[in-house]
Amino acid sequence: MEEGKRQRQVAGVIKEYMNEIFQHLGLSMLDGGMVSISDVKVTPDLLEARIYLSFFKVEDKKTALKKIEDRAWEIKKELTNKVRHQLRRIPVIQYYEDDTLDNVFRMEELFDKIRKEEEDINKDKASND
Repeated sequence: MEEGKRQRQVAGVIKEYMNEIFQHLGLSMLDGGMVSISDVKVTPDLLEARIYLSFFKVEDKKTALKKIEDRAWEIKKELTNKVRHQLRRIPVIQYYEDDTLDNVFRMEELFDKIRKEEEDINKDKASND
């Protein structure tokens, strides 16, 4: 189902303020790595917001996500203060790990492995000729 205009607007506002809040609360740097908000999806009824977090060079992503969830009330309080004049109801916020970067790195490794195997096969063919 296609996302509506209002959903995109609300998601954009939430993403903008959440980035500010994460920096203000010191959540953008956790466990020696960076945490960024890669995407925000809002349900059609605007009552739920899914925050997708991207972790870069964070050793234990599950622990980092738990630290963020433990401070969810504080994050929501800050968000409420920032958007109370723009939204009638503050959506329920859920946090998810965005594993897109992991998938990209995994695919790059696979492509490198395939290239190396093809080079080895070509070398073997050349040496047999």
